[in-house]
Amino acid sequence: MLEILFGLKTHAILDVWTIEHLLSGLSVGSAVKKKNHKVFQKILNVVEHNHHSWWFDISGVLFIAYAWETLEHYLETGLAGSHVEYWFQGVEFWPNRLITDPLMLVLGYIIAKKYSFLIWPARFLSVVWLIVHIFILPHSMYLQEILFK
Repeated sequence: MLEILFGLKTHAILDVWTIEHLLSGLSVGSAVKKKNHKVFQKILNVVEHNHHSWWFDISGVLFIAYAWETLEHYLETGLAGSHVEYWFQGVEFWPNRLITDPLMLVLGYIIAKKYSFLIWPARFLSVVWLIVHIFILPHSMYLQEILFK
């Protein structure tokens, strides 16, 4: 029963990449918030515009999340070749792809909005995570397999 909650991405709702999605959410969320803030200043010509700006922020974060998940799906199915397909180690379980991963980005946005001092450490950890998983480890689920053997 616990395998469906936390395990390999092909059959679990949460996996080790949930951590990366949360870290990315801090970075993406802060970037979307900053961009929306500039656009609101330009359009509304006011400095403070808290009225429903969170709605546009979350919409932007979700747009980026689902755009990535769409690209990731095609990469997992072999669109970019067999080496990339092997690295992804199968197609992600649909609740993980459509619910959990985007929600982790939204949660990251909420954390970034409340605790902005965490944005740069999260960006650093995210880059380190990606470098280790892409260039050092043999495939995307290697850490998961080692930790939960």
